[in-house]
Amino acid sequence: MMIKDFLNYLRYERNRSELTVRNYEKGLTDFESYFKNRDCHLSWESVDSDIIRDWMESMMDKGDMASTVNNRLSAVRSFFRFALSRGLVERDPSHVVRGPKKQKPLPYFVREADMNRLIDIPQMWGEDYQNARARTIIILFYETGMRLAELTALNDQDVDFVTHQLKVTGKRNKQRIIPFGQELEQTLRHYMAMRDELPLHDKQALIRNDKGERMSRFQVESVVKRCLSKVTTQKKRSPHVLRHSFATAMLNNGAGLECVQKLLGHESVATTEIYTHTTFEQLKKVYENAHPRA
Repeated sequence: MMIKDFLNYLRYERNRSELTVRNYEKGLTDFESYFKNRDCHLSWESVDSDIIRDWMESMMDKGDMASTVNNRLSAVRSFFRFALSRGLVERDPSHVVRGPKKQKPLPYFVREADMNRLIDIPQMWGEDYQNARARTIIILFYETGMRLAELTALNDQDVDFVTHQLKVTGKRNKQRIIPFGQELEQTLRHYMAMRDELPLHDKQALIRNDKGERMSRFQVESVVKRCLSKVTTQKKRSPHVLRHSFATAMLNNGAGLECVQKLLGHESVATTEIYTHTTFEQLKKVYENAHPRA
């Protein structure tokens, strides 16, 4: 009866959608079934915070995701607030219970072998301007780890071929310097020579479309998706995947975390630490495939 009153409150006083009401009902009935099966004498008035924590743990043991557990805990919390305000219970045991931390999804990245295949095999590319530009975009992302907005904002003057450095303007207009190697120098010089034979409408922009204008974010995204489709079938094939691929490759080949942090322009090293989880997952797969008793 208490659950029914709460659901009607959601429907008619809070004007919640029927989908929301059903989700709340599922969470509440699940918890009620749990504590009734545990002890038939338990009720909404007598359950305590330990019972709620045990219920959450049982869901996690069954394989429910943290988001599912948190959603059901939220339903229980809302119910207790309602019941307390109506005088249906004397206390709210749920307010001291913390939900499980949501696990951040590991970033998508393209394996080094696939990136090498994409960049190094001539058959992947034609000899026209569009292909030279596409290859330049891929190498710029993969060898520097810059963001999409940073690449589209690049000007010719930001490239220093003498010192092999790129000046990048990141979030909140913060600038940083990214070094680059001989391969990117050769790629950029080849692309710029072909580009400068075309009509120019934006004489500053480094990466220009067929009309000689600065390439838009959408145009660059389309180029990256098309190129990555040649070597991977994964769902995400975006410039940010190449940024993840850069960071993962750097860490896999011995770069320090703080070094990668500075190259990526992260304010905190904690943001960069997600890539250590990626490399560890890769390490686990290698171990499982290679060790005879794994």
